[in-house]
Amino acid sequence: MAEELLRPVLPTVSVEESVLRTGGALSTIFEIRFVGAAEPVVIKIYDGQWRWKQEKEIYVYRLLQQHGVGPVPVVLHHGDADNVLGRCYTVMTMLRGRPLSDVSHALDRASLREIYRQIGGCLAAVHQIPRDAYGYLTTRVLDPEPTNTAYMTRQFHKKLGEYAGHGGDAALATAVEAKVARRAELFGACHHAVLCHNDFHEGNVLVVEDGGGWQISGFIDVENAIAADPLMDLAKTDYYSVRDNQDKREALCNGYGTLPADWSERVGLYRLYHALELWDWFASIGNTAPLESIADDIRRMAA
Repeated sequence: MAEELLRPVLPTVSVEESVLRTGGALSTIFEIRFVGAAEPVVIKIYDGQWRWKQEKEIYVYRLLQQHGVGPVPVVLHHGDADNVLGRCYTVMTMLRGRPLSDVSHALDRASLREIYRQIGGCLAAVHQIPRDAYGYLTTRVLDPEPTNTAYMTRQFHKKLGEYAGHGGDAALATAVEAKVARRAELFGACHHAVLCHNDFHEGNVLVVEDGGGWQISGFIDVENAIAADPLMDLAKTDYYSVRDNQDKREALCNGYGTLPADWSERVGLYRLYHALELWDWFASIGNTAPLESIADDIRRMAA
C-alpha cells in the first residue's frame, strides 16, 4: 500500500515497514521506513470530509517555508482519493526529534528555559508573516473581519453559544460575558493580523539533544492556524504548556522579544478564550473528564 502511494514521488524506494504514529477522526499518520539509507517519510491520510484540512496544511507549511520559518515538514507530494485506499493523502519529510511533551518533565531548569526561549523565537518568526484580515485560515481567511475587535467579539459570542449548547454553567457564561465587556478595549490594541500557529504546545514542538544541549528541531500540526493578534499564539502556549511555571513564561517572553506594554492583560483575555474553546471541544466529543478543571480555570480568569 505505502509503495503505491509513494510511487509518484519516490518510485524506486523499497518500503521496510510502516509504523502507525497517530490515528483519529480527522487523519491517520504513518512513518514509512525504507530499506537502505533513505530517510523515512510521513504519510498523512485524510478522511474524505477533511480534504479541506489537507489543503490548509499544505498551504500553511508552504507559506512558512516561503518565509524561511521552521523547520517544518516539507510537502513532497499530495494525492487525491483515486488510490488503493480511496482517501486523499500527503507525503511529507519526517523531522528529527521527539515531542517536547515526552521529555520536558525530565529536563533540568536551564534546559527547559532554553527550549522555551527557542519557542518564543519560533513564534516571533511565524508572526512576521502578515495577513490582510482576521479569521480562521484555510487557503484564505474565511469570513474575514477587518478588525481584531470584530473578530474576537464574534469568536467569544460563538464559543459562549457552544458552551451553552453543551450545558455549560449559565452563571459562569454570564461572568465571561461581563469580563469580555469590561476589557473589550484590549482587542483594539492590535492593528494588524498575522499568521498564528494557534497550537504551539509541547506536543507539537520537536526537540533533539546534541552536544550543546537540547534544541528545537522543528514544529508540526498547523491545522488550527488563524489570522489574528500574535498575542493569541502566546496565550495558547501559555495556557496549554506554561501554566504556572514562571521559568517557562519568562523564557518564552525573552525569546519572543519586545512585547507591547499591555501584553499581559491581552494574553490574560486570550487565555480565557482558549480555555472556553477547549471546554467546548471536549464537550463536543463527549470527553467530560477535563470539563470541571477547565471550568475552574475559566472561573478564575473571568473573575
